[in-house]
Amino acid sequence: MKNRSRMIVFTAMFAVINFIAFTYGKITIPIGTGTSTAIHIANAFVVLSSWFLGPVYGGLSGAIGLTIADILDPVYITSAPKTFILKFFIGFIAGQVARTLGLKYMTERSDIIRITSISAMAALGFNVVFDPIIGYLYRNYILGIPQQAAKIIATWVAGSTAVNAIICVFVSVILYLALYKSFLPRLPE
Repeated sequence: MKNRSRMIVFTAMFAVINFIAFTYGKITIPIGTGTSTAIHIANAFVVLSSWFLGPVYGGLSGAIGLTIADILDPVYITSAPKTFILKFFIGFIAGQVARTLGLKYMTERSDIIRITSISAMAALGFNVVFDPIIGYLYRNYILGIPQQAAKIIATWVAGSTAVNAIICVFVSVILYLALYKSFLPRLPE
């Protein structure tokens, strides 16, 4: 029970970090019909949390933190349901790939860089493909935005998501290298 409580606390801590990274560290790009996209590094923290907490808790921390950020921002509030699903899967994929490749047991810096890079690229690559697709379907069929407008928005989102992914791969790997020696011993098994 103590380990589960600690994981919940760490999940909440990472959710707050995700929230802060998006809320205060984004560059908003208005794209019409009352929607926007953003350049940000919040997804790096989703990936980082999944390396420390595992696929489920890491995915939840990103999903919760970034969904709350969307809910509290009038520009992004309509994106909150989509955000929850996509951020959970970013974290889940990054954590699962890292776990499968044995990140927790790596001691050589080159192995750590290789595994974290592969894991981050897999998770953020998923987001590059599915964020515009799910966003298009969500805007067109749930929010009722006309098809042509939803396509234009999806194009802009695809571009910003690709830029975010490239930046976040580097940021997440660098942060993991800086933190893993001090952070991993504090986590429950």
